[in-house]
Amino acid sequence: MAVVPKGEMLYKIYRTLSYGLSPLIHLHLHWRRLRGLEHPIRWRERLGQPSLPRPSAGPLLWFHAVSLGEGMAAIPVIKFCTQRSPGINILMTTTTVSAFEVLKDRLPVNVIYQFAPLDTPAAMDAFLGYWKPKWIVIMENELWPNLIMGASRLGICLALLNARLSAKSFRHWSRPLLFPLISLLLSQFSLIAPLSNVQAIHFQLLQAPPFCINFSGDLKYAVNEYDLLKEDAEHIEYLQKQLSQKQVWMAASIHRGEEERVHNILMQSHPDIVTIIVPRHPLHGKEIAKVLNKGGLNVALRSQHKKLIPGTSIYLVDTLGELRHLYKLTPIAVIGGSFLPGLAGHNISEAAAAGCAVLTGHHIGHFSHMVREMQQLNPLSVMQVSGKLELEKALGELFADAKILESRQNAAKEAFHSLSTAVVSSAWDLLDFHLSRQVSDQWDVSVIFLLTGSCGCSPHGVMSPAEYYSELAKGMDWCFKELN
Repeated sequence: MAVVPKGEMLYKIYRTLSYGLSPLIHLHLHWRRLRGLEHPIRWRERLGQPSLPRPSAGPLLWFHAVSLGEGMAAIPVIKFCTQRSPGINILMTTTTVSAFEVLKDRLPVNVIYQFAPLDTPAAMDAFLGYWKPKWIVIMENELWPNLIMGASRLGICLALLNARLSAKSFRHWSRPLLFPLISLLLSQFSLIAPLSNVQAIHFQLLQAPPFCINFSGDLKYAVNEYDLLKEDAEHIEYLQKQLSQKQVWMAASIHRGEEERVHNILMQSHPDIVTIIVPRHPLHGKEIAKVLNKGGLNVALRSQHKKLIPGTSIYLVDTLGELRHLYKLTPIAVIGGSFLPGLAGHNISEAAAAGCAVLTGHHIGHFSHMVREMQQLNPLSVMQVSGKLELEKALGELFADAKILESRQNAAKEAFHSLSTAVVSSAWDLLDFHLSRQVSDQWDVSVIFLLTGSCGCSPHGVMSPAEYYSELAKGMDWCFKELN
């Protein structure tokens, strides 16, 4: 019982420090703006200063996602909310410019888009005071103390969707100094919807309220199709025609250091092959192109609208928002961020949805649950390789045998379809269930609960409290090993 008072003390220390350090934080914001890491015009939104008026009528639901991946996962939920509950105003925030550039054209017309405020008392209090949300849905793991405690103080219901904590974050929060603070923050949530049983155990061990933990599946399976701008769509269609008679594969979400492992794979055995490289950070595209050009490779940059000419071996995509469509140009997708220690993988579901044969490394972090789920449905759906030699061998086998390639493509697409259908139907059924119930003002959290069930929902159906705690017990040894 002493945890909460200590947590409150730690929060007061955090709030005081974040207040005292506000001038330095603001200077850092200006430094980021000068480097192009903050929006040149709308950067003041990060200080809690709105650029749009709040709708005068109706309650407001605030969705917050840190970056592009989390924001894309939230869009299907936002669209469904606008269809089912048109009287609810929806506010969407992210923190990165790259997310803004893509999401602003994907959101429904009436959704308000702002940059998220910094977690300083002045910025967060100004933001909450102006927008006055009734509910806040946080995607994945944005556990900012001033946001959470400020919302709780105002009686705003909080939900954490696609909730996850990496092993590193779990160890970090489990330290004696920080444990009371995270326990206090998690106790403010009405709902925590973790990605997996292991993630649920993480939150339980950090003293999240046990009966606010419910499962809905991974929302990244539910990312819908979206339209491209006419110019971009025409370019991809033209690119598809150019590639139709060539052998092609894609290395997607590649991090620095990984491009050295992929750029010359198969070049000797397949000199006519075209490799599509999509850097994780598009700003690194020109830098990567210079390195590859020095190595004697002919590189075409997407941002410069360069066309493939005879001898082009690398098509380097240094733009945002097109990856889902580009996957349709290639039969094979290698997902980066997974071949070097310290990396944590990336979303494989978009490649699987496009019908690619999916390959990834072993450093996949919290995406391990996604790989495991797909492999459980069909072992051929995802192939994991350890390094350059294994990757080259796997790619060679796929290009050499059309039947093996087709079987892996079909396995990936079918596994994705099974998992995405379950996520969407579960979310919609639960939404119908909760909105149809009579809820008192004290517990008016129907929209927040739209992606969960009552205690006893598992990723694959109903789980009784006894079964849930059995799963909890099974995972404790694993979590304690992570701590040690």
